Formats: sequence, C-alpha cells, structure tokens
Amino acid sequence: MESLPAGTQTIINTLNLYSWCIAENDFEFKQALIQSDVLLPDGIAVVGAVRFLSGNKISKIAGADLHLHLLNKLDKAAGRCFYMGASENSLSKIKQKLSVEFPAVEAAFYSPPFKAHFSAAETAGMIKAINKFRPDILFVGMTAPKQEKWIFKNKTLLFAGTICNIGAALDFYAGTIKRPGNFWIYLGLEWLVRLSKEPRRLWKRYLYHGPHFIWTMIKEKQNLRRKARDEQVW
Repeated sequence: MESLPAGTQTIINTLNLYSWCIAENDFEFKQALIQSDVLLPDGIAVVGAVRFLSGNKISKIAGADLHLHLLNKLDKAAGRCFYMGASENSLSKIKQKLSVEFPAVEAAFYSPPFKAHFSAAETAGMIKAINKFRPDILFVGMTAPKQEKWIFKNKTLLFAGTICNIGAALDFYAGTIKRPGNFWIYLGLEWLVRLSKEPRRLWKRYLYHGPHFIWTMIKEKQNLRRKARDEQVW
C-alpha cells in the first residue's frame, strides 16, 4: 500500500470472489474493474487463485485495511476525505471516531438514497457535494457492483484525488457491522465468520458463487497446462 500512486486522480477497487463472479455476467462492472488504476485482492479466494494459476504469492488487502492506511497518511498531511455511502447513523459514528483517532483529518459526509439506481438529479447532487469539498481521498461505500459502476460512469466529473470503492469498510469502521477478529483474518476464514453472522444475506455469495469460482479456476488451470504443452510441441 505504500507504493500506491498519488498526485493525480487514482481509482482503487478491490476484487473478491463475489465481485469476480458477478463481473463475468455484468460487462459494465467488469470494465470498471479492468480499468481500475489499482485493483487489490480483497479475499482469500482471489489470493489462492493467483497462486494456483501462476505460482505468484500475493497478500490479501481488504478495503478496511486500505481505509485505515489512507487515513493514517491523511492525518500526517492534514488532508481531506469525503465519505459517500452508508447510513446517516454510520456516518455520524465515523465522524465521532475520526475526531478522536485522526484529529488532523478534515472530513465531509453524504448518505445517498438506498436504491439500486440513482436518478439524474440524485447523481448531480452527489457530484456537487463531492466537488464542493474537493477531497484528497473519496471513500465510497455503496456495495458492489453499484459503487464501482457509479464511479466508472462519473469519474471524469469528480474533483477528487484518490477514489476508493471500499464497500462494507465504512460500516466496519463505524462499528455498525463488526468485522471478524485478526485470528480469523490470519487463518483466511473471515468469510466463514461473516457467513455465520449473516447467512440469509451472504449464503449465495459463498455457497453458490464459491464452488463456481473454484471450478472455473480449475478449468483455467487445465487450459494453461494445455497451452503450455502445445507450445512445447511447436
């Protein structure tokens, strides 16, 4: 995270198992992810898939970890950040927490309507609020794929430096949703704890998309081996 670019508008997205599966059937979402300036592996499944397919070892970087890292940098520089997303209750708790943990950070907040699609007037209001504040960092927490697609569509209209789509990280920091502890994160079982706490909301993400993701990676590995054999023959 120390090597993240700065100075010009930089869009940072995160990729997990669920996002990858949804993007396979959502062209706009897939383009938003592919055209990110930085795409971080936010999930043990993505980390494992990269190692399985290429042998490369990478580390998981969750949106919550990125959020805290950037807040630390902002605090040292007395910078400005804008939070777009989450409920008024969560944003109020974030504001209180920032004043204690990162007192040098100047922050502004906007809770958009909780709906699948925004009207032109709603989008204009969101853009106006962001641009009036001109944040160094824009944190967006409206869940995937809505947040990534909204930024992808409107990025040229935004006066913001780094733009981070970090989903539930806003609620994690506010404390309105409790993130699993470091023990479970270290074991790569953060997903299992979240599933046990929100089975009705998350079961499809892990129990349906999970096996599909694994099977797709196995087929991709077979394709890579087949291509390698064909190249050896030629």
